[in-house]
Amino acid sequence: MDVVEYRPTRDQYVWTFGGVAPSHRITPGTLLRLWTEDAFSGRLTSTSDRPSAVLNMAEVNPQTGPFFVEGAEPGDTLALHFVDLTPARDWGASSTIPFFGALSTTERTALLHDPLPERTWIYELDRARGVVRFAAQSVDLELELPCNPMLGTVGVAPAGREVRSSLVPDLFGGNMDTPEMKPGVTCYLGVNVEGALFSVGDGHYRQGEGESCGTAVEGAMDVTLIVELIKDTPTVWPRIESDTHYTVVGSARPLEDAWRASQIGMIAWLGELYGMDRLDAYQLLTQISESPLANVVDTNYSAVTKIAKNLLPAGSAYGGMHAHLRDTARTI
Repeated sequence: MDVVEYRPTRDQYVWTFGGVAPSHRITPGTLLRLWTEDAFSGRLTSTSDRPSAVLNMAEVNPQTGPFFVEGAEPGDTLALHFVDLTPARDWGASSTIPFFGALSTTERTALLHDPLPERTWIYELDRARGVVRFAAQSVDLELELPCNPMLGTVGVAPAGREVRSSLVPDLFGGNMDTPEMKPGVTCYLGVNVEGALFSVGDGHYRQGEGESCGTAVEGAMDVTLIVELIKDTPTVWPRIESDTHYTVVGSARPLEDAWRASQIGMIAWLGELYGMDRLDAYQLLTQISESPLANVVDTNYSAVTKIAKNLLPAGSAYGGMHAHLRDTARTI
């Protein structure tokens, strides 16, 4: 197995999906050991920091990559198996940012009232106990919350020579911000351009569904993943497979269209897995699906449709790719 280790310097971050030359050319089956910077580019380090004073909004959500996968062509599917996600710092940061967040006036939901006040929270990580500590600033209250590492951003280059900001989720993946993107899962993304050109970033030490204020517990992350390629098999909306669930992520505005996209994507997947027609899949989906929110703050919202495998006959998505990659990961 080829192994590539990459810790980008500040001038090697990328800020878009598409329009960027690859940092590496790799073959399917490669193991990547990567470092990703937090969404703030490491600029929020203290509760006294204010985003408007320290952030450059043209340099948020830095990505590691892109990686050119040899042999990947439009009409193929990229499989990314996340072996491990480990916090690379002993703290993470979160903040309220002017004109950003689901419960604030924003540039797209324009209201007359002023934006919410800026405030920054620093979450200390206790590695031994696997928790991050929330400390309220208005009262004397501290809570220990489970550390649940995830990646907010996983994506490939879009089709049609599009160049999209790393803040955007869409058909190509991108800034989906779903807690389903966690260690042990396999993410399937449709390939749009030669080489796929995928990047990852935006580590979260934990995040609630919806990412309400717009920022999770943002933190630098050490990422270990295996890259595989599924030839001549297209995938429309991003899919995630774990040992226990099938998941589809849809991204759009308004929110109900993101949910519809994820539902349609799952209906298609059920058809592929079990040969049922759309109406049978629609009926089954209605009775067994779960619909957590991913984000309601980005330029597109992201909604999730997931189905527990224990409610279904044994299936073999993409020829059993997830099981193959999981077994490979156990040998590392």
